[in-house]
Amino acid sequence: MFVDADGKKFVWSVKDGAPYLDGKPQAGGAGRPLGRSRPPVAVLTGRQTASAGEAVVVAFRGRPATRFFGEQTRGVPTGNDAYRLSDGAMLILTEVKDADRTGRTYDEAIRPDEEVIKDPRPVARHQDAVLDAAQNWLNKQAACRQQ
Repeated sequence: MFVDADGKKFVWSVKDGAPYLDGKPQAGGAGRPLGRSRPPVAVLTGRQTASAGEAVVVAFRGRPATRFFGEQTRGVPTGNDAYRLSDGAMLILTEVKDADRTGRTYDEAIRPDEEVIKDPRPVARHQDAVLDAAQNWLNKQAACRQQ
């Protein structure tokens, strides 16, 4: 959801796997359906998670069986619009804030549930502390265990 300066809400939704904004279809198409209804979700964040990435983080806020891992986000959970000026230059203005499913708006960095500092040195995937923390949590969720 987005909320503008006047408090008007613009609601994102998904129907049959396709994205909608205020009931209007958006670019993209229907995705493949999930094998399970409402599976646990681990959301990974870091200081490079910004703008549209933060919109994804906010979209998962308040969702049951969801946990956030990593570092706080960049701190720009907003939506922008571009305007062409008479001289051809572009002016980009922040016009909306991201809002979660409860209507709470965000206007600063978003902290994870479980802060995990990632080692900045290049490492193999199996040495990623953030990914390891998320996988450990997921492995403890009943819905993620092999049946």
